[in-house]
Amino acid sequence: MKKQQRTSMHKTITVILMVTTLLASLTACRGDNGVNTVDPEPGEFNKEGLPIVNKPLTLKVLTVRWGSMGDTFTQSQWLKELEKETNVKIEWQVMSSNDWSERKSIMLASGTLPDIIVGSQTFGDSDIVNNISLFRPLDDYIEQNMPNLKAAMQETPEMKKISTFPDGKIYSLPARLPSRPKSSRQPVINKTWLDKLGLKVPDTIDDLYNVFKAFKEQDPNGNGKHDEIPFIETGNDLISPFGIADLNNNFMVIKDGKAVYYPVSEEYKEALKWESKLFKEGLLDEEIFTQDETLRSAKFRNPDAPIVGFTYQWTPDAVFGKWSDQYETIPPLAGPDGKRYTIGNPYGMNLERNELLITSSCKYPEIAARWADEFYTNEASIQNFWGAIGTVIKKNDDGTYMLMDSPTGTSADAWYWEESLRDFGPKYVSPSFEKNIILNPDNGDGLKLQLDNLGSEYATLPFPNVMYTAEEFQKLPTLTKDIDSYVNTMRAQFIILGGIDEAWDDYVKQLRGMGLEQMVKIRTDAYSRYMSVE
Repeated sequence: MKKQQRTSMHKTITVILMVTTLLASLTACRGDNGVNTVDPEPGEFNKEGLPIVNKPLTLKVLTVRWGSMGDTFTQSQWLKELEKETNVKIEWQVMSSNDWSERKSIMLASGTLPDIIVGSQTFGDSDIVNNISLFRPLDDYIEQNMPNLKAAMQETPEMKKISTFPDGKIYSLPARLPSRPKSSRQPVINKTWLDKLGLKVPDTIDDLYNVFKAFKEQDPNGNGKHDEIPFIETGNDLISPFGIADLNNNFMVIKDGKAVYYPVSEEYKEALKWESKLFKEGLLDEEIFTQDETLRSAKFRNPDAPIVGFTYQWTPDAVFGKWSDQYETIPPLAGPDGKRYTIGNPYGMNLERNELLITSSCKYPEIAARWADEFYTNEASIQNFWGAIGTVIKKNDDGTYMLMDSPTGTSADAWYWEESLRDFGPKYVSPSFEKNIILNPDNGDGLKLQLDNLGSEYATLPFPNVMYTAEEFQKLPTLTKDIDSYVNTMRAQFIILGGIDEAWDDYVKQLRGMGLEQMVKIRTDAYSRYMSVE
């Protein structure tokens, strides 16, 4: 009992120390009233031009980085120059995602926040909606102090749509990332196997079935074993030819301009029948529903010979290791209706929200807004996605921009994360500016854009990243947890055991009894609000 008491007391002391340390770090530069102690003198703040303030002023900015990435990005030459040009100094508070969940709860409970929050990985929709008083509405600041963002929203209206909360106000700022594809994962096939067996690249799902049969039965890897597995993954990719293009994995699609819950649709029913046929004939991995990512990865990289025939990947070199040269990305397959569908977004997979928030604790919101607006130019944005000009990016005399080679022993992507905010933070690259960005077509972002040409015209408008009210956020997690679990369980059962026609009505009835109509109404109401934003 004494040991348990000591353990409990130790945990309590630890939590108290964490709270004390965290709150101290957030208020270190603040006076007794919890706000910045530097008061602007008359004429210190400039509504236009640079510097933003005539005398140096410090703002506290919080962001979160993955794992042990650290804060090297804060030494970016662009950020250093921004400080000189604006007279706004930034005290960065860089947290690790490893323990951010606990720290975040403490911070939100205390109500003590720094001036600015950067990055959608820091606070999500529910964090903001359920603590809305901690964040400033930004509509007036966008109108009066942020000409770059205002122009960006006019050029790309979707940015305003994704940033508008259920009460009609904007609390967080968006981003449009540069040089992003319209296609998500694309079909990838072992071209060496096709050539050896004298087969053409499949064009339809019927062609794919025939290719799968040949891969399974004709030993295309030539090792004398029947170890070839045509397809080894679960997910939505394989059923996308049936018109099910679910980018955000929320079981919703847009059909004829309406939001539709597809797990009770005829298209989904037919897709299940097709998957069941593949499974029964041994064309899907028999461990497809039981293997973990480690085992799946081992199959992709089988050391003795390639054994996987077909997959969906970002790029063909993503998972196959030394066998990557045998695989090629192909166009999307035509489905039963003769049409092709690519999971992605015809506007580009480049829009994010919650990339910057100005908190209610910030005493200088106009200054913070003007500072944030500096991120919304083309040159600023590419430097906050890859790295500074002169360090990572070379600016050519003809107005084009090229990425330099990464240091020896460092991957390009890791280098970009060291030198920039990368995927996170406010930014906007105009569609017309992207033609000035020259990427290496043989790897990384450049390779993906080349492959994107195969499927981009078929990119299907997804159910958008809609916003929910606080009340909806209270109901939705419980509904989705139970309903999603049942849908996934029944999908596995239907594929393995079949009997889809016979059990379908009971399956739909069970979903309705679990609150399906209420869940769909929440999603469709949120979609209606999203579409009503002008």
